[in-house]
Amino acid sequence: MALVVVLASCSQPNTSSSTLGALNVPVGHGNPLGIRPAGPANAPVCPGPAAAGSALCSSRVIVNKKGAPEASTTPQGYSPQQIRTAYGFSGLTATGSGTTIAIVDAYDDPNAEADLATFASTYGFPACDLTKVDQNGGTHYPRTDQGWTLEISLDVQWACAVAPGAHILLVEAKNSSFSNLLTAVATAAGYGGDSVAGYGPTVAVSMSWGGSEFSSEGSYDAAFQTSGVTFTASSGDSGTGVIYPAASPYVVGVGGTTLPLDSSGNVINGGETAWNGSGGGISVYEPEPTYQGSMTNADSADAGGSLPASGRGVPDVAYDADPSTGFAVYDSTGYQGVSGWFVVGGTSAGSPQWAALFALADQGRSPSLSGTFTSGSDVLSPTYSLAVSDYGANFTDIASGDNCSSSTSSGPGNGHGHGSKGGSSGTSGSTTVCQTTAGYDFVTGLGSPLAASLVTALAKAQ
Repeated sequence: MALVVVLASCSQPNTSSSTLGALNVPVGHGNPLGIRPAGPANAPVCPGPAAAGSALCSSRVIVNKKGAPEASTTPQGYSPQQIRTAYGFSGLTATGSGTTIAIVDAYDDPNAEADLATFASTYGFPACDLTKVDQNGGTHYPRTDQGWTLEISLDVQWACAVAPGAHILLVEAKNSSFSNLLTAVATAAGYGGDSVAGYGPTVAVSMSWGGSEFSSEGSYDAAFQTSGVTFTASSGDSGTGVIYPAASPYVVGVGGTTLPLDSSGNVINGGETAWNGSGGGISVYEPEPTYQGSMTNADSADAGGSLPASGRGVPDVAYDADPSTGFAVYDSTGYQGVSGWFVVGGTSAGSPQWAALFALADQGRSPSLSGTFTSGSDVLSPTYSLAVSDYGANFTDIASGDNCSSSTSSGPGNGHGHGSKGGSSGTSGSTTVCQTTAGYDFVTGLGSPLAASLVTALAKAQ
């Protein structure tokens, strides 16, 4: 059965001129919302294209008029309190205690632990315990790469912001080749915890990176089939198109939204919309998994016409990713000659925070969730099951905006870092899959989390 979506006309980006809460975009800078004069806005943290067989991080940083990254001595961008309020995490008592969230990235961040401590103390909560290992589980750390260091800072700090009681395991691959990154994934997924320190085993692995699809990618999917572990991955920042590993049917692919908030974390300016940089589409090489093909019109949010999917649909879910509504990140190592507080977005931001959401659900569960699992010949997903059973209680449907444009920045260096985007934009009559719809779509998936309800439901999921 085909994946069911609703076709709609292409929505225009939000062009409200209102301010975005505490986000401080320097005067005179452009951004996708059009709230500033035209000019450089953001640029990829890991510029591409990627070499064959390798990946790039999926994050973008606010830049100045010359295209250089903006850094300050005080926080800019959204705070943990704003995001916790916006997505409903503040309504939960779970903190992720007893769980381990693994962050897999390339290269070394020598100041990851110290920067996490600065981030947490700035916002008034205890820093998560952090353990750093190389891709084989040892302490032979790779060389430093400043782009990936900023990525690591984003991933570690914001996983902790969502699940402040969790243990963070940072696994650093030797470089950004798929071979080394997937070796690091295996190390991350196999971590059994530390009973003396009170660290539980890995329950979620975040991968804020990806590369173009390739014909043999299915042979690597076994890396994401560890029982009791949920794997999340960013869907890319170059608009329509599919990247791997988000394309794997055993990974929860995370797309991007624009989330305008006031200083208290209340959603403003008409609500959350699709970010035009959100990666998504239909995989060329991965088949449609059962959990997508078996979706029906059971929920009113999914009612309407259908768009046949010839392969795996990406993404599965969504989260704030627009750099113009980006996250405060502290990096003392330095990026392009500056250090301090940056404003960072991209679908990289959503992967660790969705991993943390699963860790909240796994607190006290036995056994912990598998993000996907097989039953006979079927590939099933507790997240999709909850979308079918009670969509409106668990997800915010993102039905405005699109990723039809391939441009995510008016600034320099926005060449789409994943190389050939891969996947398919797809068409049905005059409508393309780069448009959002009611229910599932290939831009924002099922939508963003209503965390208070979704975490509670996942904690009880069979």
